Amino acid sequence: MPYIKPERRIWLDRVVQFLKTIDIKADGDLNYILYKYCKYYIKPSYNNYKNYLGELQRAITEIERRILAPYEDEKIQENGDI
Repeated sequence: MPYIKPERRIWLDRVVQFLKTIDIKADGDLNYILYKYCKYYIKPSYNNYKNYLGELQRAITEIERRILAPYEDEKIQENGDI
């Protein structure tokens, strides 16, 4: 997980809150935003695209580790294991 300084988080959290306010969903909206950001704001180069994809992959890993895994553990406790 990236450890963002508290003063920077204030601004980034506002972006996240704005996405919530305009009801961005993970059913195409988020994909569209991430694609358009990459297409128009990532300076074209192999390294820049590689870094952008790396950021996305790390976000996936953190979501799996910090959100999905505890959720799965909770559901195993509620419903039993396979």
